Amino acid sequence: MLEQIARRVPFLRRSGLVLGPGDDCAIFRPRSSRSDWLITTDLVLEGVHFRPQTHPARAVGHRVLARGLSDIAAMGGTPRFCFLSLALAPWTGRRWLEGFLRGLAALANRFGVILAGGDLARSPQVVCDIIVCGEVPRGEALRRDSARPGDQICISGQLGGSACGLRTGRGRAWKRHLYPEPRVALGRYLREKLGATAAMDLSDGLSLDLHRMALASGLSAALQSEPPLYPGATLEEALHGGEDYELLFTIPAGTALPAAHRGVRLTRIGVMKEGRPGAVRLGRAALKPGGYDHFRGPAC
Repeated sequence: MLEQIARRVPFLRRSGLVLGPGDDCAIFRPRSSRSDWLITTDLVLEGVHFRPQTHPARAVGHRVLARGLSDIAAMGGTPRFCFLSLALAPWTGRRWLEGFLRGLAALANRFGVILAGGDLARSPQVVCDIIVCGEVPRGEALRRDSARPGDQICISGQLGGSACGLRTGRGRAWKRHLYPEPRVALGRYLREKLGATAAMDLSDGLSLDLHRMALASGLSAALQSEPPLYPGATLEEALHGGEDYELLFTIPAGTALPAAHRGVRLTRIGVMKEGRPGAVRLGRAALKPGGYDHFRGPAC
């Protein structure tokens, strides 16, 4: 579907657009600027990304902005401002809206993000569209299509927490699901200090997102160990659960990986190889992409 859209609506490099569809953010390069602009957009839909009966309004507001911030983090950028389009359902009221805005504003204040505008409407169900804009030094954005053969495959944090929280509805995992933490500082560290060759955020599950990175880079991926599991999560949830918003990244073969960055665990789990583009193996077995797909999987 993305390929169909790209064929019908081609982008022109002379427009200043360095990178169009297919990555965490689009990259726009203003003429004579020392920085590239990073622009990302995400939808959050009632019944797909949250349930009114179980997800507090404050958590919905937090999650709306966290999704965009995670995309900026994946490219090693610094978020600057955002636009919010919000369609409110009949069941929402002033109290729900106030909770939503409190959740969004608290996260925006932490990262110095300004709400620059947006749109409001009525809808049978709640629909949120967030656009987040950031910046990165010219030509230095981390992309998912630049991994190289021999690069180490690494991840941040522990995986499966969000899926575990959604399954159990309680404890630390439930809080992890409700209030994901965008790894903005880590993204800049990967770009500035660690020499990461490629990166993306883990929004749809390791198996699907690693497949996407390998496909974009024209490589295959060999996982030599299982990812670290969030307490209570299963391996299935860690591989396919999604919405962890940790970072998946590659670093050169000879680079030493620190055990952690600012308390966030960093783990080497495999290596990029020459081979069928997009193929992923876990040990000796093929790992099929099984993360969340809006046009295949069930709603939340």
